[in-house]
Amino acid sequence: MAMLRVDLHAVAAGPLDTDAVVPVADPGLADLDVVPTEPVHVSGRLSATGPGSYFWEGRIRTRVSVRCRRCLAPVAVEIDDTPRLLFTEDADNDDPSAVTSPARAGAVEFANVIREALIRAVPKFPLCREGCCGLCPRCGADLNEGPCGCPPESDPRWAVLE
Repeated sequence: MAMLRVDLHAVAAGPLDTDAVVPVADPGLADLDVVPTEPVHVSGRLSATGPGSYFWEGRIRTRVSVRCRRCLAPVAVEIDDTPRLLFTEDADNDDPSAVTSPARAGAVEFANVIREALIRAVPKFPLCREGCCGLCPRCGADLNEGPCGCPPESDPRWAVLE
């Protein structure tokens, strides 16, 4: 994955700005349920915070396509995430923003950071519009386009009265 890789020797001289544009066709984005429809813009600043420890404050921006929870129509979602992460060699670090990196790593890889940010930033229940009617549970017709023609379901508790 050619997303973004930062040489840590360059950070030793001082904080380093990180900027990259990840194309939609990047192999690292291929198997996501969240499908980028525009290149992913990644920017930020990486600083050394101690031996084997680096802090990155970044911004990840793009537009993705997901499926409506009710009718499965494609929904465009704007992503603008501002992750703040600590890259550390300390595997016992319990900080939720910590990303464990191999001991004496010569570089920081941002591939998984970008993937996770895209997944996390999408709403849990995306809708194509407020009031989406969804799909008919019997025939699968899109009820946003009108009634499907299925006869109304009768409640078996009322069958005795029919």
